[in-house]
Amino acid sequence: MSDLVGFVFQDPEAQFVVDDVAGELAFSMEARAYPRSLMLERVQEVAGLLGIEQLLERRISTLSGGQRQRVAVAAALALQPSLLILDEPTSQLDPMAADELLMALVRLNRERGLSVFLSEHRIERVTAYVHRVVYMSGAGQPPLDGRPRQVLAEVPLAPPVVRLGRQLGWQPLPLTVEEARPFARNLPLPERDGHESGPGPVRLRAEGVSYAYSGLQALRGVDLELAQGEIVAIQGHNGSGKTTLLKTLLGLLRPEKGRVLLDGQDVSRLDLHEIIARVGYVPQSPGSLLFEDTVLAELEFTRRSHGLPAKDCLPLLERLGLAQYANTYPRDLSQGERQRVALAAILVAEPELLLLDEPTLGLDYLQKERLVVLLKELRGEGKGILIATHDTELVASCADRTIILQEGRVLDSGAPGRVMLRQAGYASQVSRLFEDGEHIAVEDVIP
Repeated sequence: MSDLVGFVFQDPEAQFVVDDVAGELAFSMEARAYPRSLMLERVQEVAGLLGIEQLLERRISTLSGGQRQRVAVAAALALQPSLLILDEPTSQLDPMAADELLMALVRLNRERGLSVFLSEHRIERVTAYVHRVVYMSGAGQPPLDGRPRQVLAEVPLAPPVVRLGRQLGWQPLPLTVEEARPFARNLPLPERDGHESGPGPVRLRAEGVSYAYSGLQALRGVDLELAQGEIVAIQGHNGSGKTTLLKTLLGLLRPEKGRVLLDGQDVSRLDLHEIIARVGYVPQSPGSLLFEDTVLAELEFTRRSHGLPAKDCLPLLERLGLAQYANTYPRDLSQGERQRVALAAILVAEPELLLLDEPTLGLDYLQKERLVVLLKELRGEGKGILIATHDTELVASCADRTIILQEGRVLDSGAPGRVMLRQAGYASQVSRLFEDGEHIAVEDVIP
């Protein structure tokens, strides 16, 4: 079967066998006793196809989540299967890497007849490439199967441009920004309102922070501030230093140069328990936080471990759409559900600041809307929230500021709409549609 079908899990780490990238790409061919010359040729071919040639000598443990995702896809392609099945293949990829992956799959489909079946929540990334959409409606209902325009006209989960088109009656329904531009050209736009109050005092500050992994420079003189009552996004290519920056801010990694200040105190001189009492951190892989037998027990454990009194945790689970899973084993849940459980397990400790690494990983549009509402409520309560994300639509929906990292340096920063004008690769669909630096989410166009 594996000669015909390639499969990439939602969590690529679950399928890695070898420690280094080149070895992982060659493993399935070695198991079938392919000639060495053919293996070397195929490794170079799939590495070039996925843009990971520079990673071949790297250990997988040193790669970012998105880099690992591309390695997993390349490994699945090494045997040249006839069918490739991908579970959330772009979820950990930056926008440019996602486009490159999808265009590579289109090329393989056209030139070699490769059939691709993918499960994807970020539909805005794939609508321009797919021939059919199968919508799983759940609740025992049969799936809706058809051409993208036909299916997306009927389902509740739709990309921003499609949502605009449906609400404004655009026909034929646009699936891409390019298709929507003729309709948007003369559309009157409302003035955009920011959230009412500005941020409070700065709580967390990075000053000239640099960090390297075994000589590989991950951060280079990064300056950053997070104030009370604001949402700040960190964006950047895979491997640009986003996760490293979060870990450095939390004190899990010690800067080689520069310093991190939490309420004016050098984080390197604080005990980790002092830090996590004020700062909550949800990593990219939520499974590392989950080890109790039930979702409710996870939250109760967090309260106890922080020395906090017992509290009814069900209201928080309801807020995150998790109440029905209160007595469920966390590892039986989907990636997106585990992500929300991990967030709940951090929020229940009532931190003043939140560091979130890819919080929309595995979330559909409706779950993401609920998360945005929650983040805005937490901002209104005075919490400072720092989000590392590849999700440009999340940034457009709730961020007050965004910071673009490139090779460990701050490339750009400012209000999301203005940064999206300057950095087109990080622009949301609505931002690309109107290009005015103000209207960047559906809610900015249709209040």
